[in-house]
Amino acid sequence: MGPTTNTTLAGYAETMFLSATAIYAVALVLLVIELATTRVTATAARDRSRELVAAGGAPIATAGTPGVVVDDGPRRSRSERIGRMGYAVVVAGLLLHVASIVSRGIATGRMPWGNMYEFVTITCAGAVLAALIMLRKSETRPILVFVLLPVLALMFVAEGVLYTTAGPVVPALKSYWLAIHVSIVSIGSGIFLVSGVASLLYLFRRRYERPDGTVEASSGFPGRLVEALPSAQVLDRVAYGTVIVAFPLFSAGVICGAIWAEAAWGRPWGWDPKETVSFIAWVIYAAYLHARATSVWRKAAPYLNILGFAAMVFNLFFINYVVTGLHSYAG
Repeated sequence: MGPTTNTTLAGYAETMFLSATAIYAVALVLLVIELATTRVTATAARDRSRELVAAGGAPIATAGTPGVVVDDGPRRSRSERIGRMGYAVVVAGLLLHVASIVSRGIATGRMPWGNMYEFVTITCAGAVLAALIMLRKSETRPILVFVLLPVLALMFVAEGVLYTTAGPVVPALKSYWLAIHVSIVSIGSGIFLVSGVASLLYLFRRRYERPDGTVEASSGFPGRLVEALPSAQVLDRVAYGTVIVAFPLFSAGVICGAIWAEAAWGRPWGWDPKETVSFIAWVIYAAYLHARATSVWRKAAPYLNILGFAAMVFNLFFINYVVTGLHSYAG
Protein backbone atom coordinates (compact mmCIF):
# COMPACT_ATOMS: atom_id res chain seq x y z
CA MET A 1 0.00 0.00 0.00
CA GLY A 2 1.38 3.37 -0.96
CA PRO A 3 2.31 5.86 1.77
CA THR A 4 -0.15 8.46 0.48
CA THR A 5 -3.16 6.18 0.86
CA ASN A 6 -5.65 7.25 3.52
CA THR A 7 -6.35 3.84 5.05
CA THR A 8 -9.14 5.14 7.28
CA LEU A 9 -11.08 6.63 4.39
CA ALA A 10 -10.37 3.52 2.31
CA GLY A 11 -11.91 1.45 5.11
CA TYR A 12 -15.00 3.66 5.07
CA ALA A 13 -15.22 3.19 1.31
CA GLU A 14 -15.12 -0.58 1.77
CA THR A 15 -17.86 -0.41 4.40
CA MET A 16 -20.03 1.74 2.13
CA PHE A 17 -19.57 -0.72 -0.72
CA LEU A 18 -20.67 -3.63 1.46
CA SER A 19 -23.60 -1.58 2.74
CA ALA A 20 -24.64 -0.70 -0.82
CA THR A 21 -24.56 -4.41 -1.69
CA ALA A 22 -26.84 -5.18 1.26
CA ILE A 23 -29.22 -2.36 0.32
CA TYR A 24 -29.44 -3.65 -3.26
CA ALA A 25 -30.29 -7.08 -1.85
CA VAL A 26 -33.13 -5.57 0.25
CA ALA A 27 -34.40 -3.70 -2.82
CA LEU A 28 -34.31 -6.92 -4.82
CA VAL A 29 -36.51 -8.64 -2.24
CA LEU A 30 -39.04 -5.78 -2.35
CA LEU A 31 -39.14 -5.77 -6.14
CA VAL A 32 -39.54 -9.55 -6.26
CA ILE A 33 -42.51 -9.20 -3.89
CA GLU A 34 -44.03 -6.61 -6.22
CA LEU A 35 -43.43 -8.90 -9.20
CA ALA A 36 -45.02 -11.87 -7.44
CA THR A 37 -48.05 -10.01 -6.09
CA THR A 38 -48.69 -8.32 -9.43
CA ARG A 39 -48.67 -11.70 -11.15
CA VAL A 40 -50.96 -13.25 -8.54
CA THR A 41 -53.42 -10.38 -8.76
CA ALA A 42 -53.51 -10.46 -12.57
CA THR A 43 -53.92 -14.24 -12.61
CA ALA A 44 -56.72 -14.14 -10.05
CA ALA A 45 -58.61 -11.49 -12.00
CA ARG A 46 -58.24 -13.46 -15.22
CA ASP A 47 -59.42 -16.72 -13.64
CA ARG A 48 -62.39 -15.00 -11.98
CA SER A 49 -63.35 -13.43 -15.30
CA ARG A 50 -63.35 -16.84 -16.98
CA GLU A 51 -65.52 -18.31 -14.22
CA LEU A 52 -68.14 -15.60 -14.69
CA VAL A 53 -68.13 -15.99 -18.47
CA ALA A 54 -68.54 -19.74 -18.12
CA ALA A 55 -71.47 -19.16 -15.74
CA GLY A 56 -73.14 -16.75 -18.15
CA GLY A 57 -72.31 -13.65 -16.15
CA ALA A 58 -70.50 -10.50 -17.20
CA PRO A 59 -66.72 -10.79 -17.25
CA ILE A 60 -64.69 -8.75 -14.80
CA ALA A 61 -63.19 -5.65 -16.36
CA THR A 62 -59.41 -5.65 -16.21
CA ALA A 63 -56.81 -2.95 -16.66
CA GLY A 64 -56.57 -3.92 -20.31
CA THR A 65 -60.27 -3.33 -21.02
CA PRO A 66 -60.65 -0.17 -23.15
CA GLY A 67 -62.78 2.60 -21.65
CA VAL A 68 -63.08 0.95 -18.26
CA VAL A 69 -61.63 2.24 -15.01
CA VAL A 70 -60.72 -0.71 -12.82
CA ASP A 71 -60.41 -0.77 -9.05
CA ASP A 72 -58.20 -3.75 -8.27
CA GLY A 73 -58.56 -3.24 -4.53
CA PRO A 74 -55.92 -3.00 -1.84
CA ARG A 75 -53.78 -5.81 -3.23
CA ARG A 76 -52.75 -3.83 -6.27
CA SER A 77 -52.14 -0.63 -4.33
CA ARG A 78 -50.02 -2.53 -1.82
CA SER A 79 -48.03 -4.07 -4.65
CA GLU A 80 -47.50 -0.66 -6.19
CA ARG A 81 -46.33 0.79 -2.87
CA ILE A 82 -43.88 -2.07 -2.39
CA GLY A 83 -42.52 -1.53 -5.89
CA ARG A 84 -42.05 2.19 -5.32
CA MET A 85 -40.36 1.43 -2.03
CA GLY A 86 -38.01 -1.01 -3.76
CA TYR A 87 -37.16 1.61 -6.38
CA ALA A 88 -36.41 4.17 -3.65
CA VAL A 89 -34.20 1.67 -1.84
CA VAL A 90 -32.24 1.10 -5.07
CA VAL A 91 -31.70 4.88 -5.30
CA ALA A 92 -30.39 4.89 -1.72
CA GLY A 93 -28.09 1.99 -2.53
CA LEU A 94 -26.74 3.77 -5.62
CA LEU A 95 -25.99 6.92 -3.63
CA LEU A 96 -23.99 4.88 -1.11
CA HIS A 97 -22.37 2.95 -3.96
CA VAL A 98 -21.20 6.15 -5.64
CA ALA A 99 -20.04 7.51 -2.27
CA SER A 100 -17.86 4.42 -1.83
CA ILE A 101 -16.28 4.94 -5.27
CA VAL A 102 -15.61 8.63 -4.61
CA SER A 103 -14.21 7.90 -1.13
CA ARG A 104 -11.83 5.28 -2.50
CA GLY A 105 -10.63 7.76 -5.11
CA ILE A 106 -9.99 10.43 -2.48
CA ALA A 107 -8.26 7.89 -0.23
CA THR A 108 -5.84 6.85 -2.98
CA GLY A 109 -5.41 10.28 -4.59
CA ARG A 110 -6.31 8.95 -8.05
CA MET A 111 -9.24 7.97 -10.20
CA PRO A 112 -10.83 4.92 -8.52
CA TRP A 113 -10.80 2.53 -11.46
CA GLY A 114 -7.23 1.28 -11.64
CA ASN A 115 -7.82 -2.47 -11.15
CA MET A 116 -10.41 -5.15 -11.82
CA TYR A 117 -12.16 -4.63 -8.48
CA GLU A 118 -12.67 -0.95 -9.13
CA PHE A 119 -13.64 -1.48 -12.77
CA VAL A 120 -16.38 -3.95 -11.83
CA THR A 121 -17.55 -1.60 -9.08
CA ILE A 122 -18.07 1.34 -11.41
CA THR A 123 -19.58 -0.92 -14.08
CA CYS A 124 -22.21 -2.07 -11.57
CA ALA A 125 -22.90 1.54 -10.59
CA GLY A 126 -23.34 2.45 -14.25
CA ALA A 127 -25.76 -0.44 -14.73
CA VAL A 128 -27.86 0.58 -11.72
CA LEU A 129 -27.93 4.24 -12.81
CA ALA A 130 -29.01 3.29 -16.34
CA ALA A 131 -31.67 0.97 -14.93
CA LEU A 132 -33.05 3.66 -12.63
CA ILE A 133 -33.35 6.07 -15.55
CA MET A 134 -34.74 3.63 -18.11
CA LEU A 135 -36.96 1.59 -15.77
CA ARG A 136 -38.46 4.31 -13.58
CA LYS A 137 -42.03 3.74 -14.80
CA SER A 138 -44.19 1.06 -13.21
CA GLU A 139 -44.61 -0.58 -16.62
CA THR A 140 -40.88 -1.32 -16.93
CA ARG A 141 -39.96 -1.65 -13.24
CA PRO A 142 -40.17 -5.50 -13.26
CA ILE A 143 -37.05 -5.51 -15.45
CA LEU A 144 -35.16 -3.99 -12.53
CA VAL A 145 -35.39 -7.32 -10.69
CA PHE A 146 -33.43 -9.06 -13.43
CA VAL A 147 -30.87 -6.25 -13.64
CA LEU A 148 -30.15 -6.36 -9.91
CA LEU A 149 -29.49 -10.11 -10.03
CA PRO A 150 -26.32 -9.90 -12.21
CA VAL A 151 -25.30 -6.64 -10.52
CA LEU A 152 -25.36 -8.31 -7.10
CA ALA A 153 -23.53 -11.33 -8.51
CA LEU A 154 -20.80 -9.08 -9.92
CA MET A 155 -20.53 -7.15 -6.65
CA PHE A 156 -20.12 -10.38 -4.68
CA VAL A 157 -17.43 -11.49 -7.14
CA ALA A 158 -15.73 -8.11 -6.88
CA GLU A 159 -15.66 -8.25 -3.10
CA GLY A 160 -14.88 -11.94 -2.69
CA VAL A 161 -12.53 -12.62 -5.62
CA LEU A 162 -11.34 -9.40 -7.23
CA TYR A 163 -10.81 -7.23 -4.16
CA THR A 164 -7.61 -5.20 -4.23
CA THR A 165 -6.32 -3.16 -1.30
CA ALA A 166 -6.60 0.56 -1.93
CA GLY A 167 -3.30 1.95 -3.16
CA PRO A 168 -1.45 3.48 -6.11
CA VAL A 169 -1.71 2.00 -9.59
CA VAL A 170 1.11 0.54 -11.65
CA PRO A 171 3.22 3.12 -13.51
CA ALA A 172 1.67 2.26 -16.90
CA LEU A 173 -1.72 3.45 -15.65
CA LYS A 174 -0.53 6.78 -14.26
CA SER A 175 -2.06 8.82 -17.03
CA TYR A 176 -4.99 11.22 -17.38
CA TRP A 177 -6.27 8.83 -20.05
CA LEU A 178 -7.12 6.41 -17.24
CA ALA A 179 -9.84 8.79 -16.09
CA ILE A 180 -11.23 9.21 -19.60
CA HIS A 181 -10.83 5.81 -21.28
CA VAL A 182 -11.66 3.45 -18.42
CA SER A 183 -14.58 5.49 -17.03
CA ILE A 184 -16.28 5.66 -20.44
CA VAL A 185 -15.81 1.95 -21.15
CA SER A 186 -16.95 0.85 -17.68
CA ILE A 187 -20.10 2.99 -17.68
CA GLY A 188 -20.89 1.87 -21.23
CA SER A 189 -20.45 -1.75 -20.14
CA GLY A 190 -22.91 -1.20 -17.32
CA ILE A 191 -25.51 0.18 -19.72
CA PHE A 192 -24.92 -2.78 -22.04
CA LEU A 193 -25.77 -5.04 -19.09
CA VAL A 194 -29.26 -3.51 -18.87
CA SER A 195 -29.70 -3.94 -22.61
CA GLY A 196 -28.59 -7.58 -22.53
CA VAL A 197 -31.03 -8.38 -19.72
CA ALA A 198 -33.86 -6.70 -21.64
CA SER A 199 -33.11 -8.78 -24.75
CA LEU A 200 -33.02 -12.02 -22.72
CA LEU A 201 -36.39 -11.18 -21.20
CA TYR A 202 -37.69 -10.24 -24.65
CA LEU A 203 -36.87 -13.70 -26.02
CA PHE A 204 -38.39 -15.31 -22.94
CA ARG A 205 -41.57 -13.27 -23.15
CA ARG A 206 -41.93 -13.71 -26.92
CA ARG A 207 -41.94 -17.49 -26.50
CA TYR A 208 -45.23 -17.33 -24.58
CA GLU A 209 -46.80 -14.17 -26.00
CA ARG A 210 -49.62 -14.25 -28.55
CA PRO A 211 -49.80 -11.74 -31.41
CA ASP A 212 -52.31 -9.65 -29.40
CA GLY A 213 -49.82 -9.30 -26.54
CA THR A 214 -51.50 -11.71 -24.11
CA VAL A 215 -49.77 -14.76 -22.62
CA GLU A 216 -50.82 -18.33 -23.33
CA ALA A 217 -52.91 -19.63 -20.44
CA SER A 218 -51.71 -23.20 -20.94
CA SER A 219 -48.00 -22.36 -20.70
CA GLY A 220 -47.81 -23.27 -17.01
CA PHE A 221 -45.53 -21.63 -14.48
CA PRO A 222 -43.17 -19.93 -17.02
CA GLY A 223 -46.14 -18.38 -18.78
CA ARG A 224 -47.62 -17.15 -15.51
CA LEU A 225 -44.24 -15.73 -14.55
CA VAL A 226 -43.89 -13.67 -17.72
CA GLU A 227 -47.38 -12.24 -17.23
CA ALA A 228 -45.84 -9.75 -14.81
CA LEU A 229 -43.18 -8.71 -17.31
CA PRO A 230 -43.66 -5.84 -19.76
CA SER A 231 -44.77 -6.75 -23.25
CA ALA A 232 -42.22 -7.95 -25.79
CA GLN A 233 -42.53 -4.61 -27.57
CA VAL A 234 -41.61 -2.70 -24.39
CA LEU A 235 -38.68 -5.02 -23.66
CA ASP A 236 -37.38 -4.58 -27.19
CA ARG A 237 -37.70 -0.81 -26.86
CA VAL A 238 -35.70 -0.82 -23.59
CA ALA A 239 -32.97 -2.98 -25.13
CA TYR A 240 -32.69 -0.71 -28.16
CA GLY A 241 -32.81 2.51 -26.14
CA THR A 242 -29.96 1.45 -23.88
CA VAL A 243 -27.74 0.35 -26.77
CA ILE A 244 -28.36 3.70 -28.46
CA VAL A 245 -26.78 5.33 -25.39
CA ALA A 246 -24.06 2.75 -24.67
CA PHE A 247 -22.76 2.25 -28.22
CA PRO A 248 -21.49 5.83 -28.72
CA LEU A 249 -19.93 5.71 -25.24
CA PHE A 250 -18.19 2.43 -25.99
CA SER A 251 -17.03 3.76 -29.37
CA ALA A 252 -15.59 6.85 -27.69
CA GLY A 253 -13.90 4.62 -25.12
CA VAL A 254 -12.25 2.52 -27.84
CA ILE A 255 -11.04 5.67 -29.62
CA CYS A 256 -9.63 7.09 -26.38
CA GLY A 257 -7.92 3.77 -25.75
CA ALA A 258 -6.27 3.96 -29.17
CA ILE A 259 -5.02 7.48 -28.42
CA TRP A 260 -3.67 6.30 -25.05
CA ALA A 261 -1.98 3.32 -26.74
CA GLU A 262 -0.30 5.68 -29.22
CA ALA A 263 1.09 7.74 -26.33
CA ALA A 264 2.13 4.74 -24.22
CA TRP A 265 3.26 2.15 -26.78
CA GLY A 266 3.89 4.18 -29.91
CA ARG A 267 1.03 2.68 -31.90
CA PRO A 268 -2.76 3.25 -31.76
CA TRP A 269 -3.76 -0.33 -32.52
CA GLY A 270 -1.85 -3.59 -32.37
CA TRP A 271 -4.49 -6.33 -32.20
CA ASP A 272 -3.68 -7.04 -28.58
CA PRO A 273 -6.16 -9.67 -27.24
CA LYS A 274 -8.21 -7.07 -25.35
CA GLU A 275 -8.22 -4.72 -28.33
CA THR A 276 -9.27 -7.55 -30.63
CA VAL A 277 -12.20 -8.69 -28.48
CA SER A 278 -13.26 -5.07 -27.94
CA PHE A 279 -13.35 -4.61 -31.71
CA ILE A 280 -15.38 -7.81 -32.11
CA ALA A 281 -17.88 -6.58 -29.49
CA TRP A 282 -18.09 -3.21 -31.26
CA VAL A 283 -18.83 -4.95 -34.58
CA ILE A 284 -21.52 -7.11 -32.97
CA TYR A 285 -23.28 -4.11 -31.45
CA ALA A 286 -23.05 -2.23 -34.75
CA ALA A 287 -24.63 -5.27 -36.41
CA TYR A 288 -27.36 -5.23 -33.75
CA LEU A 289 -28.23 -1.60 -34.49
CA HIS A 290 -28.31 -2.38 -38.21
CA ALA A 291 -30.46 -5.48 -37.70
CA ARG A 292 -32.83 -3.62 -35.37
CA ALA A 293 -33.40 -0.98 -38.06
CA THR A 294 -33.86 -3.52 -40.88
CA SER A 295 -37.09 -5.47 -41.17
CA VAL A 296 -35.37 -8.46 -42.79
CA TRP A 297 -32.85 -8.96 -39.96
CA ARG A 298 -34.90 -7.64 -37.04
CA LYS A 299 -35.57 -11.12 -35.62
CA ALA A 300 -31.83 -11.63 -35.23
CA ALA A 301 -31.34 -8.35 -33.33
CA PRO A 302 -31.91 -9.64 -29.77
CA TYR A 303 -29.53 -12.55 -30.35
CA LEU A 304 -26.86 -10.14 -31.56
CA ASN A 305 -27.42 -7.94 -28.51
CA ILE A 306 -26.94 -10.88 -26.16
CA LEU A 307 -23.89 -12.04 -28.12
CA GLY A 308 -22.39 -8.57 -27.84
CA PHE A 309 -22.74 -8.51 -24.08
CA ALA A 310 -21.31 -12.04 -23.86
CA ALA A 311 -18.25 -10.72 -25.72
CA MET A 312 -17.95 -7.89 -23.19
CA VAL A 313 -18.05 -10.34 -20.26
CA PHE A 314 -15.53 -12.60 -22.03
CA ASN A 315 -13.25 -9.62 -22.52
CA LEU A 316 -13.55 -8.59 -18.88
CA PHE A 317 -12.83 -11.92 -17.22
CA PHE A 318 -11.27 -14.41 -19.64
CA ILE A 319 -8.96 -12.01 -21.48
CA ASN A 320 -7.80 -10.33 -18.26
CA TYR A 321 -7.12 -13.55 -16.38
CA VAL A 322 -6.19 -16.16 -18.98
CA VAL A 323 -4.73 -14.47 -22.05
CA THR A 324 -1.39 -12.66 -21.88
CA GLY A 325 -1.24 -9.25 -23.54
CA LEU A 326 -0.01 -5.70 -23.23
CA HIS A 327 -3.00 -4.70 -21.15
CA SER A 328 -1.90 -5.24 -17.55
CA TYR A 329 -5.14 -3.78 -16.21
CA ALA A 330 -6.06 -6.93 -14.29
CA GLY A 331 -2.74 -6.87 -12.47
